[in-house]
Amino acid sequence: MKFTLSWLKDHLETDATLDEIVERLTSIGLEVEAVDDKAALKPFVIAKVLTAAKHPDADKLQVLSVDIGSGAPVQVVCGAPNARAGLIGAFAAPGTYVPGIDVTLSVGKIRGVESHGMMCSERELELSDEHNGIIDLPQDAPVGTSFAAYAHLDDPVIEINLTPNHPEATGVYGIARDLAASGLGKLKTAPVEPVAGKGATPVKVRIEAPDLCRVFALRLVRNVKNGPSPKWLQQRLMAIGLRPINALVDMTNYITFDRGRPLHVFDAAKVAGDLVVRRGKEGESVLALDGRTYAVTSDMCVIADDNGVESIAGVMGGEHSGCDENTKDVLIEAAVWEPLTVARTGRTLGIITDARYRNERGIDPVFNSPGIELATRMVMDLCGGEPAEVEVSGETGFTPKVVSFPVSEVKRLTGIEVPKAESLDILTRLGFVVKGDGDVVEVAVPSWRPDVDGKADLVEEVMRIHGVDEIRQQPLSSHGVVNGKILTTLQIRTRAAKRALAVRGMMEAVTWSFIPAKHAELFGGGQKHLKLANPIAAEMSDMRPSLLPGLVAAAQRNADRGFSDVALFEVSGTYEGDTPETQRRVAAGVRRGTAKLDGSGRHWAGNAQGVGVFDAKADALAVLEACGAPVDRLQIETGAPSWYHPGRSGVIKLGPKVVLGHFGEFHPTALEVLDASGPLCGFEVFVDAIPEPKAKPTCTKPKLELSAFQAVKRDFAFVVDKTVEAGTLTRAALAADKKLITGVSVFDVFEGAALGAGKKSIAIEISIQPVEKTLTDEDFEALAKRVVENVAKQTGGVLRT
Repeated sequence: MKFTLSWLKDHLETDATLDEIVERLTSIGLEVEAVDDKAALKPFVIAKVLTAAKHPDADKLQVLSVDIGSGAPVQVVCGAPNARAGLIGAFAAPGTYVPGIDVTLSVGKIRGVESHGMMCSERELELSDEHNGIIDLPQDAPVGTSFAAYAHLDDPVIEINLTPNHPEATGVYGIARDLAASGLGKLKTAPVEPVAGKGATPVKVRIEAPDLCRVFALRLVRNVKNGPSPKWLQQRLMAIGLRPINALVDMTNYITFDRGRPLHVFDAAKVAGDLVVRRGKEGESVLALDGRTYAVTSDMCVIADDNGVESIAGVMGGEHSGCDENTKDVLIEAAVWEPLTVARTGRTLGIITDARYRNERGIDPVFNSPGIELATRMVMDLCGGEPAEVEVSGETGFTPKVVSFPVSEVKRLTGIEVPKAESLDILTRLGFVVKGDGDVVEVAVPSWRPDVDGKADLVEEVMRIHGVDEIRQQPLSSHGVVNGKILTTLQIRTRAAKRALAVRGMMEAVTWSFIPAKHAELFGGGQKHLKLANPIAAEMSDMRPSLLPGLVAAAQRNADRGFSDVALFEVSGTYEGDTPETQRRVAAGVRRGTAKLDGSGRHWAGNAQGVGVFDAKADALAVLEACGAPVDRLQIETGAPSWYHPGRSGVIKLGPKVVLGHFGEFHPTALEVLDASGPLCGFEVFVDAIPEPKAKPTCTKPKLELSAFQAVKRDFAFVVDKTVEAGTLTRAALAADKKLITGVSVFDVFEGAALGAGKKSIAIEISIQPVEKTLTDEDFEALAKRVVENVAKQTGGVLRT
């Protein structure tokens, strides 16, 4: 948001200096980003041409003798057709930077004649596009004085950075109101007088989408003379970076910045029939004022007539009905649009305009009628004309929002004791209406503050005017012990998971929390409560139910750019619902191509094998071990989610119910939906599902000493049904004697006709560690018997002979 100092003082009566105003703006939450004091125009002075003689070697050049107010005349070579003796204009001496041509002047020779400066045109000073001649000032212009001061071009330009919760500051008047409330001056509050109309506006308005347009006002002004706007208006618009077009368009731009009240003007001769405010229809399009054609949808609000769409409501008008120098009758429009629809439309179409900027933040509905009256008065002053009566359609009333405000909230939320009288006085100066005198008062929110919704917002208003700099620094309280725990268990596990995956050669990625709807549906999301009401892009419409879509997309983008072997991980949140309790902390990763832990890839000895299910399993178990999960008690089962390959995936469980994660190679159908290719595997570990570690005892228990007896290994082979999982068999063997058996591993799986139909052989190795004595043959036979019986009981397997 840009404005000049003089523009601000049109609404604020103050003796404050520029520095004081800038400092106060920042202190009340309207942060100043830049101040342009127009230093570039300060070197230019008013000069008078004393004589103008023909150049000896150039027909189109003249040699001027110029009085710059310093005594001796200066010689200047000039090619302007209007250069003549007696002309008074703007002079630039050697060493002056001329912004319009991006040149710093020096003494030079032009066709053999020295030139000690330059007489400037308006384009060379970036005042306009006029360059057919040098600036021609009135004869009473004071020679030798500053041209910028004479032409009022030394007006500083202030640029502030607005946050979305300050729609009132999108106009200079609103900024002046806040400064006045802070005590930096007095707000000039001249009322907007209505303009009497003659006869009804012949064009009527019908609102077919009242949920998208609250009120629409329209007024016809006949017999206008549309031409260039006056110099003061052009200079004010150019100072803030706008290009003057014509009086009617410049008027709408001026009121947009002056009052934060976007307007639009239609050439009445180009409007066919009445205007209809409705939703767009599929297949419709409009040629907008920026010269581009936009296709509209049913989610957008448009203004249409019998010819079709004439304007994208709240965003940009159409080229067909725009005003030009031939406009005789003009229709002025002022409306209140639904902010979210304007924002969504602008983002979908990729249009950024000053009107959208204000409409999507919410404009003052009460100023709709005064706004069209102000525009009418300005049209008559600039272009003449005869106004008709205002045609209004829609809801015109306003019921202020009332917030119950415990004044003690100021102290509770900020830690500063602001007297009650001062707090209520600040709110009153800002336009709030306070009722009651107890500890809890009722505060009516003004129409220009749609962002204020609760008591915390009122505390913010009090504090920004009272002074945020009044908040004193407080030292952090020290912990009672030197090594007191600072991080939560979840924070510790998050860091541990990141370190573990980085050690395994994976690169950390940070992906969007929003993903396309089809990706969300594939990974178990897509529910209505996970869809964004106002997405930043169409392909970012849903909150992610999984980290894997973003990681797969990132891996594919790398592959598309020549980096096909990548290993990426992310530890972040996923969303299963719209409450904090339904958000999960997940560690996820993907490997693509030949990005294995050992770093193998293309090699002279032969191409390496692509990544697979066991790479993903190893990554998942590494995360669980780093996070303190009891890895020795985890179970790997089938039944992974549908986006994994059913025969190359698994689920990690702790007991029969607690799911800690899943891993595997991706299903070809899932890769097709994700628009990805190549060997791809991945995993997800639910960090927040890992049980909390047991509290450590205050006294450390002595650890068991290593056994003095020789460890022994025994092999067993069991014939079981093909449906029996190896993990079930190993758990059965381990349970035969948990004191002696320290480990069970599978070393062979065999299927053949000799075993019988539907049978397979699983060979296991059992590690036995005697603790109390050396085991005898009888002890081993008894242990083997218990193993065989336990396996037979739980799996139906028999010892293979």
